[in-house]
Amino acid sequence: MAHLDSREGERSARTRVMLVDDHAIVRSGFRRLLDQYPGIQVIVESGTGESAYRDFVQHAPDVLVLDISMPGAGGLEIMRRILARDPDARIIVFSMHDDAAMVSRAMRLGARGYVSKNNDPEILAQAVIEVAAGRQYLSSDIAHAVALSMLSGRDDPFALLSSREFEVFQQVVAGRSAAQIAKALDLSGKTISNYHTSIKQKLGASSDVDLVRIAFRFNLLKE
Repeated sequence: MAHLDSREGERSARTRVMLVDDHAIVRSGFRRLLDQYPGIQVIVESGTGESAYRDFVQHAPDVLVLDISMPGAGGLEIMRRILARDPDARIIVFSMHDDAAMVSRAMRLGARGYVSKNNDPEILAQAVIEVAAGRQYLSSDIAHAVALSMLSGRDDPFALLSSREFEVFQQVVAGRSAAQIAKALDLSGKTISNYHTSIKQKLGASSDVDLVRIAFRFNLLKE
């Protein structure tokens, strides 16, 4: 009987992880990897931002591993909603975006860790362990990009944007219409139009083409 109690204690001590990525193959691969670690258990997967919020509320994971490039409400918007509900949520951004501007935005919003998908899979497991223990974690390539940005003194134009404006900016440069953005962010079309105008003014852009060029310049869009 004592043996069974011990095993139950081991299971309850495992870090409960939620994976959010719109690519099922990616989720499946990293679920298998994380589940190999005795201290980690993936309890739920989500393929959209909207389902991610519902699943987070329902399952209350210890650590949320979140991609930020998804259709509909993007990862940063979902992070904002989750942190508004639970300021102590432990979120790791897991993304192809490895530019310091995106990292800075995610960390200011409340992410506890940031790992680029260019890393070996084991790095994500290490991030989960560190963040679950209450520490912040940046993969080495992300830390290097942030350090280089600080040393170069390169201005971050996105620091001028509010969190909501940055989310709208991401949606615009991804080619989504005002109606699609309004639906994804649960805002009115007029509000989106106002944000759109403000974003162009703050970034010195005269058109959406200019916004896309800025996104490419700061590696927020991939060729």
